Amino acid sequence: MSTIEKLNSAENPAFPHILSHATKVPGLIFLSGQTPVDAEGKLVPGGIQEHTEQCIKNLGNVLKAAGSSWEKVVKVNVYLKNMDDFASMNQVYEKLLPTPKPARTCIQAAKLPNDVDVEIEAIAAT
Repeated sequence: MSTIEKLNSAENPAFPHILSHATKVPGLIFLSGQTPVDAEGKLVPGGIQEHTEQCIKNLGNVLKAAGSSWEKVVKVNVYLKNMDDFASMNQVYEKLLPTPKPARTCIQAAKLPNDVDVEIEAIAAT
């Protein structure tokens, strides 16, 4: 039987007790979606670019806690409140993620938690 480990990053706001920042199984880490909130759980100021940057930072904190890094990310899912923000989000994504970029899906979501404009989740190798 495989070992399943639930992980949380001390650098990110705590999730409700029913969620973990990530679940680690042999060879893979599944990261929960991160929204543009700071360590205190407050929405960071700014627009889609600042919000995308915060999501990527939060995911980086979880990757670090899991013993991984952005270089080991194999899949990213981006959820946008408004697909008109795609180009602006993509500028930050392109700048912050290492090359080669992981596989990615980006969709418009009808409603995101706390009415944020972006949420990003990922899968990484260990």
